[in-house]
Amino acid sequence: MDKLIIEGGQRLVGAVSISGAKNAALPILAATLLSDDKSIIRNVPALRDMSTMLKIIRNLGVKVEQDGDEVIVEPKGYKKWKAPYDLVSTMRASICVLGPLLAKQRFAEVSFPGGCIIGPRPIDLHMKGIKALGVKVKVEKGYIIADAKGLRGGNVYLGGHFGTSVLATANTMMAATLANGVTVIENAACEPEVVDLAEFLLKMGAKIKGHSTHRIIIEGVKRLHGAEHYVIADRIEAGTYMLAAAITKGDLRLKGARLEHVVALVDKLTESGLDISESTGGFRARFIKKLRPVTITTLPYPGFPTDMQAQFMSLMAVTEGISVITEKIYPERFIHISELARMGADIILEGPNAIVKGVKYLSGAPVMASDLRASAALVLAGLVARNRTEINRVYHLDRGYEKLEDKLTKLGARVWREKEK
Repeated sequence: MDKLIIEGGQRLVGAVSISGAKNAALPILAATLLSDDKSIIRNVPALRDMSTMLKIIRNLGVKVEQDGDEVIVEPKGYKKWKAPYDLVSTMRASICVLGPLLAKQRFAEVSFPGGCIIGPRPIDLHMKGIKALGVKVKVEKGYIIADAKGLRGGNVYLGGHFGTSVLATANTMMAATLANGVTVIENAACEPEVVDLAEFLLKMGAKIKGHSTHRIIIEGVKRLHGAEHYVIADRIEAGTYMLAAAITKGDLRLKGARLEHVVALVDKLTESGLDISESTGGFRARFIKKLRPVTITTLPYPGFPTDMQAQFMSLMAVTEGISVITEKIYPERFIHISELARMGADIILEGPNAIVKGVKYLSGAPVMASDLRASAALVLAGLVARNRTEINRVYHLDRGYEKLEDKLTKLGARVWREKEK
């Protein structure tokens, strides 16, 4: 198992290419199962989660080839419909094969998913979505067993306790593309990743309207064909590098990133004092003056993303003054606070609210990564901390950040990997 070593105190300067969006590429790869034809997906990031998804697809009997960031999927003739526990249990997004399998094979047996430990993330909305399409569902021995012989269009409201669900919207939308009749998804997620999936489905011949809104309408078709698609840039990776510019008092150009995908984060960083401007093929994040504390509340898109909460907390931990960070999506997503405290951060947790009092400096320390975004928060803290920071369990980072240490090194950071003893 690897650990990441960071010698803090280096100002980051330069240009960084933002990789393809993990949360867009995963359901898009799953959607290739909807056709018998070959599909070509480009700008696929080299991540552990992507490798897991390709293993699941291959396990179904599908031919998959990969060349760099290009993946070619040829599903012709595959007959399997089971996604096993040993693969699905390692990654929550693997549940997005459920919709395509139901639509194409009219039957699916998918293990309950796994992933980061950030509190309960139930799959009730996935079940609700497919049941609205006439699918018969039962749970046995840790598997979702679904029969879609009567797959038909239907109306469904995908409202959950913590708001909309990206993957439940994706699953319902994919299943509906080959259903008999029209499906209306109310309170659908409208994240850029959902829009990107819909754009790929449209290229395949699907009939979809409203996919950038909370009301998506899908008219089922008899078959879909293969298509080529270029995955959008990862807005969470882009946001993490914006915060890296802020916390190191740096100046970074983010190539390939789209400013309209990170509006809420840009709003808060601008309020804090970071200079953000559009540039050719991306945008620029530049430290120009002392930053101010701000208050944020995580909300479904286009609100402030929960996937940026931990990283933003690292910035506020070294920003003079008091900031308040409220987590409305996953109330238990504060495991990183104890690790930041080991580095000298002054943070008090009161229910869903983290009260952060900025300190003059953080001190490098051995810390433990608990999940993907908490790992990124510790990297940001390490970049600005005095002395050396050791981040253990960095396999979490490999699930969501492509070539992180290579990119940071090129920007001027002192960061490398070592084997844990």
